[in-house]
Amino acid sequence: MKVRLNLATSSLENNRRMTIAAVTLGSLGLIAMVVLAWHGYTVWRLHNASRAEEAELQGDMTRLRAQRAGLEDFFNRPDNVQRRDRAAFLNSLIAERAFPWTRIFMDLERSLPEGVRVITIEPKLNAGHLELRLSIGAASDDGKLRFLKALEESSAFSQIEVLNEARSTKPTDIDRVLLSLQARYSAI
Repeated sequence: MKVRLNLATSSLENNRRMTIAAVTLGSLGLIAMVVLAWHGYTVWRLHNASRAEEAELQGDMTRLRAQRAGLEDFFNRPDNVQRRDRAAFLNSLIAERAFPWTRIFMDLERSLPEGVRVITIEPKLNAGHLELRLSIGAASDDGKLRFLKALEESSAFSQIEVLNEARSTKPTDIDRVLLSLQARYSAI
């Protein structure tokens, strides 16, 4: 037969609660450390990728700036500037040839009352619209007013603006009233 005797002077202490608490806190600390380490690694990897991308973009910008400077030097050479000016001049001549002179004269013929004549016509392409600067000679104020009214009623002319009006003092002049005006022309 076995007899269990406790020879200790104090009773046995139970440290189980403290051990469980220590293991739990240690496990939570280890998990937190792993999560923070993973987050730090991810941030470091993304930062390195963005730095590499930034360096690549800086290299591209440097290369493009050098290419632009080379192109500017090429296009600013005297022989190329001369070619560019010549091309602009030729393009303006082509645009003048494409100008609807016949149609303008037909529209003006319908608008001109008796005693009024067109002295000069200066066409100009402005922001995609054809603008005409006209100098008109009229025998009387009545003819001038009839011409302005006919222009306003015409569908081909719009935004009519009188720039200048002058009167002739010589009795031998046919045109007693000289009128400068500007109008937008749209061929229909």
